[in-house]
Amino acid sequence: MSNLVIGVDLGGTETKIGIVEENGRILSKSIIPTKVFEGRIAVVTRIAEAIKQLIMETGSSVGEIIGIGVGSPGSIDHETGTVLFSPNLPDWSGFELTVILEKLTGIRTFVENDANAFVLGEWAFGAFKGCKHMIGLTLGTGVGGGVITHGTLMTGKNGYGGELGHTIVQIGGPLCGCGSHGCLEALASATAVVNMAREYSKRFSKSLIYQAPQLTARVVFDCAKAGDLAASMIVERVTDALAAAIGNFVHIFNPEHIVIGGGMSRAGSILIDGIRKKLPRFVMPSFSDTFQVNLSELVENAGITGAASIVFYRLS
Repeated sequence: MSNLVIGVDLGGTETKIGIVEENGRILSKSIIPTKVFEGRIAVVTRIAEAIKQLIMETGSSVGEIIGIGVGSPGSIDHETGTVLFSPNLPDWSGFELTVILEKLTGIRTFVENDANAFVLGEWAFGAFKGCKHMIGLTLGTGVGGGVITHGTLMTGKNGYGGELGHTIVQIGGPLCGCGSHGCLEALASATAVVNMAREYSKRFSKSLIYQAPQLTARVVFDCAKAGDLAASMIVERVTDALAAAIGNFVHIFNPEHIVIGGGMSRAGSILIDGIRKKLPRFVMPSFSDTFQVNLSELVENAGITGAASIVFYRLS
């Protein structure tokens, strides 16, 4: 075996780690609790131990690993691998993640924002592999975004570019975690879906949504598929916001493909069909046949393969 990469999908709750070949095949993987409350050094030490365990289990050697790629939430200085700010990792501001992980493992390490890692994973291993003009959107607790233009990841002056989730799609809309109002994230994330469901609870108290043991975005989408009125109204708001935002992205970046991933992408056709149906309202006729919008096919392994692709991209 040669040219193996470690992909680390760092999350606030759990961290997924895998050994990945150049073709995107995952040889072995593990999921460990992140345990943010134990502090950043303890978290990274546990990740390093899990990496060593995976290498041993697969019969590989450290010498066969050409790099570690880490997809981390928040603002990342991708040149130094420093976490500048992350709402899900509260004590990590200014944390030199690359330096520490390299010391613990002896393996060259690269860190990138997790949404940028997602679009790199699609570029390296997805259905539209090698596409030179691509946008990736991740719909989860928040909304992340990444842009590849002319075959290059767009990062901007300080490396923070591509924060597509904070595009304003509704002036004076719901408060976003960033402090602004009407961001895509405030209308199309799993958090936003749950917030809207709570907002509707008095008006639609008999909705199927409130009969579930736990209120989640998945419950809302499942109830919408069953024809529930309140759930359907929420899904309409979500697809309105996504169609408006994607229309903006089409005009700005002129992508060939827009790929949607993250936990909410599992909603499937009710999500993607709603976006596709509404997009013509938000796109100039000259752009109408220039792009496609699809759900990611990587799904469960998108975080690991995306993180691994950081290494292949940086070393290419």
